[in-house]
Amino acid sequence: MEKDLDFKEQLNRIEAAALSQKNVFTFDEACRFTGLSHSKMYKHTSLNTVPFSKPFGKLVYFDRTELEKWMLQNPISTTDEIETQAQKYCMSNRKGGNK
Repeated sequence: MEKDLDFKEQLNRIEAAALSQKNVFTFDEACRFTGLSHSKMYKHTSLNTVPFSKPFGKLVYFDRTELEKWMLQNPISTTDEIETQAQKYCMSNRKGGNK
C-alpha cells in the first residue's frame, strides 16, 4: 500500500512538472491547473466567462497566461491598503481646511 502512495505521489510530481512547462492546456490540464472541477470549467466555457479557443470547432484549448489573468481578476485589497486609501481620502477631502 505504501508503495502505491509513493508511486502516485511521484506521478503527481511528474505531471505537475510537465504542466508547469506548457503554455497551452487541454481541458483536463486547465482543470488541474486552476483546481476547478470538470463541471465547473465546463460551465465557465459554456457561459464564455473563461478565455479559451476552439481552433477545430470541437476541442477546447486554454492559454496559460490568459488563465492566470482570469484567475487573478478582482483582487481583494488588504486591510493596510484600505486604511491607506481611507487616510488619503480623508486628507484630500477635509472640510474647510487646506486641500
